[in-house]
Amino acid sequence: AMDYDHNKALLLELQRAAGTGNDRCADCGDPDPEWASYKLGIFICLNCSGIHRNLPEISRVKSLRLDFWESNLIEFMRNHGNLWAKAKYEAKVPPYYYIPKSHDCMVLKQQWIRAKYERGEFLDTGVCPDPCSAGSREGCLWKLGKGRRQFQKRQFLLSAKEGVMKYYTKESKVPKAVISVETLNAMFQVEKIGHNHGLQITYITDGQTRNLFVYHESGKEIVDWFNAIRAARYHYLRTTFPNVPELELIPRITRSFVKEGYMEKTGPKQKEAFKVRWFCLDSQERNLLYFKNPLDAFAQGQVFIGRKDEGYEVRDDLPQKVWVKKKKPVITLVTPVREFVFICDNDRQQREWMDALSGVITQL
Repeated sequence: AMDYDHNKALLLELQRAAGTGNDRCADCGDPDPEWASYKLGIFICLNCSGIHRNLPEISRVKSLRLDFWESNLIEFMRNHGNLWAKAKYEAKVPPYYYIPKSHDCMVLKQQWIRAKYERGEFLDTGVCPDPCSAGSREGCLWKLGKGRRQFQKRQFLLSAKEGVMKYYTKESKVPKAVISVETLNAMFQVEKIGHNHGLQITYITDGQTRNLFVYHESGKEIVDWFNAIRAARYHYLRTTFPNVPELELIPRITRSFVKEGYMEKTGPKQKEAFKVRWFCLDSQERNLLYFKNPLDAFAQGQVFIGRKDEGYEVRDDLPQKVWVKKKKPVITLVTPVREFVFICDNDRQQREWMDALSGVITQL
């Protein structure tokens, strides 16, 4: 019992020790990890420990607080730790490779962990792949068809060199779409698409944002596609903006919506009936897009959101002369052209949307 308590105290001390990186999960950066892999010598969070559990040849996990730690394992943890592991297993992560955070979907975290420890993709022995070749890929993805009824297998081709992504229907020799890498974006959308490997690809065509919803049965394959798109985007940004520092380019490779969800909106006269719409807030492009259905290919409309000094504001009350039947929380988005009125389901939703919209208005 004394050994148990003594070793637990040593282990928790090690987890908090300055300069070790042990105070955050070695894989997703979540603070105060409560688990550890005693085979790799790293401290990890509960979620990542579940992924490690499925890799018994590479990793073995224990709880810092609930399990007994033998003295030799404590010594092993002391001689390794998160910073040591980072230097070894993340020595050559390409700048375009997406490193998942704790809030990211499971498939991103699974493949990051497998790429690091199982496949050793980022060890110092390897050569960092050139983004132009890494941004070239060919293969089949399941794509949501017209009418949002079913997914169909489609051939996709990505070429960083040509700066395009194309996809083909079954028999066609001519691509169904040729997408410029310049406006190409990809984000994981697990809940929305209803598949653990669901990916939303967006691009601009004829001045409109177009959505493609795809997935692949293999987690590795879909994450490889995502990182290939990022490599192609990185290659494009590096070539187009050679003087922009790397740290500024990385966040612009791909982006996720800062907020999505249903609200009701009225028309420009503010006398029209309120209709339920699915909203997506793109902070990078400063656009609030709205759709009839979450899986629509095209938006019904979009609102540009400028800065406060340009006359943009978000309020929690109604404009004068506007009357709403329902006693529900409202949002008024003030723009120089007109005021947009939205109804939310509850106070929490209203607060989240207002915070997200204010965030865009205040960003430079």
